[in-house]
Amino acid sequence: MHDIRAIRDNPALFDRRLTRRPGQGAMSAEILAIDEARRAFIKQSEDAQAEINRLSKEAGAAKARGVESDFQRLRSLVAERKAASEDYATDASRLDDKLRDLLLTLPNLPLDQVPDGEDEAGNKEIRRWGLPATFSFAPREHFDIAGVKAGMDFTTAAKLSGARFVVLKGAVARIHRALAQFMLDLHTGEHGLTETMTPVLVREEAMYGTNQLPKFAEDSYQTTNGWWLIPTSEVTLTNMVREEILDEAALPIRLTAHTQCFRSEAGSAGKDTAGMLRQHQFEKVEMVSITTPETSLAEHDRMTRCAETVLERLGLPYRTIVLCTGDMGFGAQKTHDLEVWLPGQNTYREISSVSVCGDFQARRMNARFRPQGGKPEFVHTLNGSGLAVGRCLIAVLENGQTADGGVTLPQALSPWLGGKTRLTPEGDLV
Repeated sequence: MHDIRAIRDNPALFDRRLTRRPGQGAMSAEILAIDEARRAFIKQSEDAQAEINRLSKEAGAAKARGVESDFQRLRSLVAERKAASEDYATDASRLDDKLRDLLLTLPNLPLDQVPDGEDEAGNKEIRRWGLPATFSFAPREHFDIAGVKAGMDFTTAAKLSGARFVVLKGAVARIHRALAQFMLDLHTGEHGLTETMTPVLVREEAMYGTNQLPKFAEDSYQTTNGWWLIPTSEVTLTNMVREEILDEAALPIRLTAHTQCFRSEAGSAGKDTAGMLRQHQFEKVEMVSITTPETSLAEHDRMTRCAETVLERLGLPYRTIVLCTGDMGFGAQKTHDLEVWLPGQNTYREISSVSVCGDFQARRMNARFRPQGGKPEFVHTLNGSGLAVGRCLIAVLENGQTADGGVTLPQALSPWLGGKTRLTPEGDLV
């Protein structure tokens, strides 16, 4: 959420940064009109309360003097001013809610270093790692590889749950599990993140805190008793510092979690329907950092490097891009996307987004820290995939496929696969 004081101090700067988001118009005039009216009602309520205090004293004095007519007149004035004060306070509260609701629907402001652009065509590539493999045959998509078919069952999943679900079995399920364990052990053992197990059902406040609500309610699932299924453990990990005042010495806080994630994929009908690229239920190893404002950009680069390392250890070619203003997520100030090479599609596809959010989420959560000897300030929050497990499975299968329908698996996974390094065309691990 945005700082109303910053908008008051420099409305032109706020509008200039906000309108870098394609389709987003200037908003400061509307915001400040509501804010001015709200503050006027607050002042009127406070002035009325001050008058009530003065009149109450005069009424008390009249009572003490035994002047009943003055006492009754003053008591009547107190009642009138009290009713007026309550009306002013009600109007101020109504406008306060209106202002908050408006600010909650406005996206974060892009940093100056973020490129302008209308859509993904405006994204800028930063670097590439690895060369896509050359195959002596036409590479297949993951679901068409012979050794994979027995372990990736979309028919049964559709019978159980409908479209965009999958049942993984046998060797494929084990590879999927090994990938998640590999990622967690890498992040905790070498990258200094703390492994965390969190709920997948959260209260509404948590979804507001990480900006899934109110704007993106249709993208998530809500239970009949009001809980929400998390679209990513960014929600739970970030909200762990909700309404806290942390010691500066405790920062940065670096967390990781492997969870089930749930997304309705509203508005994506007909998009990526083949295979398990876009599912309603999937698994992710998430990374979240809570930092001071001065260190958040350096932390963004660090988190990006953590995600890149996963792909490099697995030998998967990828490229890192910085998203433009038109492709960046609602809550981000700046985002790096990692796109892994999928030979079956002959293209790079997103496998991780790493974003710095500044104090945008912290204001929603009222999450602060206390600098040494200073007043509390809002923390900065960051989140990123480290990685999306299902998409990583796809990349491993497609990049390692062999002409006979088997898959050569990354050597880095062998400790989590009992030393096995290959998926046979029959679907066995050897």
